[in-house]
Amino acid sequence: MKSRNLYINTIGCQMNVYDSEQIAGLLSTLGYKLTDFEKKADMIIVNTCAIREKAEQKVFSYLGRMADMKKKKPELIIGVGGCVAQQEGRNILKRVPWVDIVFGTHAIARLPEIVQRVESKRCRVVDIEMTPGIDEFELPEINNQPDISRFVTIMQGCDNFCTYCVVPYVRGRETSRNPENIINEIKNLVKSGIKEITLLGQNVNSYGKKQGMCSFPELLEQVNAVEGLLRIRFTTSHPKDLSQDLMYAFKNLDKLCNHIHLPVQSGSNNILKRMNRKYTRELYLEKVEQLRTICPDIAISSDMIAGFPGESDSDFNQTLELMKIVEYDSLFAFKYSDRPNAPAGSFSDKISESEKKARLKEILNLQEHYTLKKNKAMIGSTAEILVDGLSKRNTEILHNNELQFTGRTSTNKIVNFIHNLDKGCDTSKDDINNLTGKIISIEITDGFANSLKGSPVDINYLN
Repeated sequence: MKSRNLYINTIGCQMNVYDSEQIAGLLSTLGYKLTDFEKKADMIIVNTCAIREKAEQKVFSYLGRMADMKKKKPELIIGVGGCVAQQEGRNILKRVPWVDIVFGTHAIARLPEIVQRVESKRCRVVDIEMTPGIDEFELPEINNQPDISRFVTIMQGCDNFCTYCVVPYVRGRETSRNPENIINEIKNLVKSGIKEITLLGQNVNSYGKKQGMCSFPELLEQVNAVEGLLRIRFTTSHPKDLSQDLMYAFKNLDKLCNHIHLPVQSGSNNILKRMNRKYTRELYLEKVEQLRTICPDIAISSDMIAGFPGESDSDFNQTLELMKIVEYDSLFAFKYSDRPNAPAGSFSDKISESEKKARLKEILNLQEHYTLKKNKAMIGSTAEILVDGLSKRNTEILHNNELQFTGRTSTNKIVNFIHNLDKGCDTSKDDINNLTGKIISIEITDGFANSLKGSPVDINYLN
């Protein structure tokens, strides 16, 4: 089989990262090998995100730059997948005539067949058909990623229909994967050297409910039992479905990291109702208190939307007050933007762009204060980190034969530290490989807005 090069540009969330890995695995059966260089590619796949207007604009900006490449290399196959593909369908071919393939969120399993049609007939194909259930398929191992952490999707779609969100329309209704298939996938990843797994779903708390499978806490117990796996994370958790069983999982499962992403979106009951979030400010704060009672060391992150239609000054101030009560470890905040099919797009009482921008800035500034406060409070403490490898910002050997490494705490905080290379090693690569993927003990020596600095207490690996 002739080897050809595949370049994938992944835009968006962790689910898209996972989907891109599936795409790479499927297309490897046709002889496509991943490349990091667009110009070497025989096929370019853009895996897209439609959750916010900015992400969608990024997609079409990138596709616009592909015109010149297609002109110089007419045989180049360009495909668009993901949420924008599902949302726009055939309109993409009209808007970007040099695109060959448009495939939706449910068409990944059919992609090899689609590609073969395009190769043999030099035609253009659109496949955005949605199907019930989740396609399961065996994939060949792709050794392109030296990572120690990987994503595993446990469910697809969403049934919550928040008024600002496009997910139910582009990912479909909620459906869960069979737990046996999930566990088998994780076991195979661990065999290949993966140490940390992040379980993905739009609302992991409702995993298995529709199909009568095991609950999400029960699935976590099964994942926790996988031999060789060091850490488990998950995202995203919907506040209305956060159960005490899941709260106690943080206390009882030794591999489950002490971090939960619990998106609140607003601190105002008025806005939460308009968003169709199905919980109140009071219930959210009650669950945060329960979490911290059961697991005092847990780190909590969240999402916030600035300038949702109808958000008054009072509503916005309630959001800031909630942030002051919770004191999040980190937070992702975004300006509201209309999305196709989402009901909030038809709300008439829109907030001006300048006001949205000002409110976003205030949210981010307040959060920076709390993130820095929490990080500074860790100075002098000792934390266990899973070493990711060399720090991306500093890969050169420093004076005294030192290298800068990076890792994460159980609470999902980045820690950078200096390590003296083993003088007994023939190459620094040996030492890097020995340390990467290990859990070590670090004393925190400084805290910043986005990371921590530390010093190894002992390089006797805890795992």
